[in-house]
Amino acid sequence: MTVDEMLKKYEEWTFKKSAYMMALSIINFDKMTVAPAGGNEYRDERTAFLSGELFSISTDDEMIEILSKLKDADIDPDIKKSIQMEYKDIVEAARVPKDFYIDYQNLVSTSHNYWLKAKQEDDYSIFEPYLKQVIEKTKQMYLYMDPETDPYDKMLDSYEPGMNKAKYDDFFGALKESVPALIRKVVERQNADDSFLYIDYDIEGQKKFMEHLLKYLHFDPEWSYQGETEHPFTDWVCENDCRTTTKYLPNNAISAILSTVHECGHAWYAHNVDDKYDGTALLSNISFGMHESQSRLCENYLARTESFWKANYPVLKETFPEQLGEVSLDEFVAAINVARPSLVRTESDELTYPMHILIRYEIEKGLFDGTISTEALNETWNAMYEKYLGVKVTSDREGILQDDHWADGAIGYFPTYALGTAFAAQFMYQMRKDIDVDSLLENSHYDEIMKWLRENIHRYGCRYKAEEVLEKCTGEKFNPEYYIKYLEEKFGE
Repeated sequence: MTVDEMLKKYEEWTFKKSAYMMALSIINFDKMTVAPAGGNEYRDERTAFLSGELFSISTDDEMIEILSKLKDADIDPDIKKSIQMEYKDIVEAARVPKDFYIDYQNLVSTSHNYWLKAKQEDDYSIFEPYLKQVIEKTKQMYLYMDPETDPYDKMLDSYEPGMNKAKYDDFFGALKESVPALIRKVVERQNADDSFLYIDYDIEGQKKFMEHLLKYLHFDPEWSYQGETEHPFTDWVCENDCRTTTKYLPNNAISAILSTVHECGHAWYAHNVDDKYDGTALLSNISFGMHESQSRLCENYLARTESFWKANYPVLKETFPEQLGEVSLDEFVAAINVARPSLVRTESDELTYPMHILIRYEIEKGLFDGTISTEALNETWNAMYEKYLGVKVTSDREGILQDDHWADGAIGYFPTYALGTAFAAQFMYQMRKDIDVDSLLENSHYDEIMKWLRENIHRYGCRYKAEEVLEKCTGEKFNPEYYIKYLEEKFGE
């Protein structure tokens, strides 16, 4: 078979895979947003079947042979890079028995259903048997893929290539040296009043403001869509079909807003990838640390600034005159930047956020080295929250059950939130050197900021690793000191 013939086979294979991936993505989005819960079992079984069919296509013996030849061939460098990534994935995936893979997909679907039930009933014991199975099966999955590597190290690498426990221990160690002391100092000295954020905000009013916000974010309905779900997420099938979700809380003015800006950051990333990468690994394999760097950049480094709210606060105030009529812009911006240890990660402030991630990271390590059990994990969770954040967890709903990641088998994902936030600090430092960020935010030119991100980060997809993108964009390798300095300067004031 000639190189051209093999490339044609590769294109056909890629197209077929992308069709299945599109179907599964849309089915999942539907399940998480509008699908009736009564159909869960029926849908989950068939979704697992479709996942099995995709697995068979992805691990086809002929394609393994073709990719093994193309990965070293003299072909277009972008196609070659995609093939090299897919070859690594296909070789490892082919080691997993198909029956096991289908059972695993069905398990995580069922696990998610019971996580949601447990959260609604505020009872961890409902979810615990399924979490235990997910931990065991996920560990076995990664051992099939790479029997020579520690399973948790392999999981960490799957979400952020090149990362492992040793590197994350160093990263979190650097944060632990400065952040806890800064939290204590800030909590003692800050005096901003944020109580007005946590009174009744009519959900219909929030949705009205959201229409304005999505326009401000240039979240174009030609390529984007927003739904509602219990735990906000973003998914996409191609650069021009990017879907986000949010969640409205009646007693929280800012939650859905920051959630939306965060998820739109993910969507903008997928939308801005070079369109020639659609349907290839160069779009679908973007690392989670890189993706979180963009969502966290938008949520915190942009949407918590005074400049952002100079453009948006008048509309929010007009929407909620009774709640915000006497609150000035300065008071509002100070309130949304209050740092206070709290229970829920997604509602936490910038300063305490990395401690929420550290807790999850230490629990994950313990679950995989045998020092922590799923039994009474809610009590372990509660003890860690008191240790690191000094808060008492009073319910499983706001404790161990607040996130759905473990229910879905996404173990090793959490650390990328903190890592991505640190990436974002370094990107943001360079962006502020290159363009007038505050002027663009204040004058509703959010799209110009997205253009900078596209040119310097987004368009590459995962053509380059995170370290390479950081160096191309900022001229430096990853340096967590940018993040630590940002927190110290912002909250030290």
